Amino acid sequence: ELVLKVRIQNPSLRENDFIEIELDRQELTYKELLRVSCCELGVNPEHVEKIRKLPNTVLRKDKDVARLQDFQELELVLTVSDRNLLFRVPTLSERSGYNKKASELTY
Repeated sequence: ELVLKVRIQNPSLRENDFIEIELDRQELTYKELLRVSCCELGVNPEHVEKIRKLPNTVLRKDKDVARLQDFQELELVLTVSDRNLLFRVPTLSERSGYNKKASELTY
């Protein structure tokens, strides 16, 4: 197994920890890396704009993935609109404990 450290790229988060994922060395493909990373991080693969090997290298193909070493750090860069959806603060009416009827009371 190849062990990699993966996170979602989001500089606005105070805590943006990596998680470790394992890939079978017999299946080191870009598609498999994307699938496993998205599954572990709870992200739709269609929302991933690119995978970046830190600090500044974009992974584009199977050969790039085959060169990865244990514990290398990767980031999933999401499309701008999807990043906003993923990390947006819930509105008042979406928060638990919000009482719509109470908000409509007038004095």
